[in-house]
Amino acid sequence: MAQPITDYAAFFAGAKQAVDELEHLNQKADMLLDKEKRLENTLKTKKKELSDTVTKTVRQREDEIAKSYDAESDKTQERLKKVIAKREKAKSQGVKERISEETQSLKAENADLARQMKNLFHANKVPAYCRNGYYYSMYFTRGLKEFLTLLVTLLICFLAIPCGAYFLIPERKTWYLFAIYVIAILIFGGIYVAVGNMTKSRYMDVLKEGRGIRNQISANKKKMKKVEKSIRKDKNDSLYNLQKFDDEIAQLEQDLSQTAGKKKEALNTFMTVTKTIISDEISGNYKVEIDKLEADLSATTAELTETRSAAKEKALGITDQYATYVGKDFITRERLDALEQIIQSGKASNLSEAVAVFKSGDYKETVGGQL
Repeated sequence: MAQPITDYAAFFAGAKQAVDELEHLNQKADMLLDKEKRLENTLKTKKKELSDTVTKTVRQREDEIAKSYDAESDKTQERLKKVIAKREKAKSQGVKERISEETQSLKAENADLARQMKNLFHANKVPAYCRNGYYYSMYFTRGLKEFLTLLVTLLICFLAIPCGAYFLIPERKTWYLFAIYVIAILIFGGIYVAVGNMTKSRYMDVLKEGRGIRNQISANKKKMKKVEKSIRKDKNDSLYNLQKFDDEIAQLEQDLSQTAGKKKEALNTFMTVTKTIISDEISGNYKVEIDKLEADLSATTAELTETRSAAKEKALGITDQYATYVGKDFITRERLDALEQIIQSGKASNLSEAVAVFKSGDYKETVGGQL
């Protein structure tokens, strides 16, 4: 219960001391709050540093394990490629030898036919150029290849050359083209007819017999191509002695599979066991510093809570003991000094009058307007 104030000196001295104490408590609370924030930020930064270090170290060690196994796998893979290449080379050589062996009789027959044709033409004094394929394509055309040879020759002689000659003429006229075609027909046609008359009329029987020999050679070549195609399509590799390559390839593939399994097992062990050990070791390196920061933060938070509680109690005490007499607006060091001076100067005999004087403005005139 509020009591009348009789000792104003004691009242003001107690009030100002309480205000000073409250100010000190508030300043201390602000200081502790700043300290708490700094410690929280420092602790957060340190824990993030710890987390980043753990993450970076774990990732680095994990990559090292993976790279180590990958390097071994790459070596094995490179060896496997070389063995596969050697196997393909050996198979290719085996296929060539098999083709050569299975077509040997046909090659020998074609060689014998070529000798027969040469001897035949030589015995009958037939010009050597009559034996070649181009001559037979021109005068004894047979088969798609010889027909295409004849067609290309005709296109060159009666299309490409005349047109090329025509376009080389600076001033082109239609009759120039006609004249060029006539000349081409006379030249190329004349050569064709002349060679034909000179050879076919004199050596027709020999040329026909040569045609038969060439047909037989062509038939044998087709047989050889069929044999080669059949051999290349044959999937049976047992004929080429490739077992040693297959065994080595199987071993290398097994090594690759085993390395992949070991890599998976090593990474699993790392993630389930080693990772925890590494994390604990790194955490141990930070433990003393983090523990100290946490202890300092805990102590600062506790002290801040205590200081805030004391400030609250002090503020309530000021309200109960002093603010009820002069009002909350006058609970400051400056205004308490002003009220005390008003009473001491005789301008007021009690607190209520002192407050009224202060608010009326007379106090400013009395003490020079200082609050």
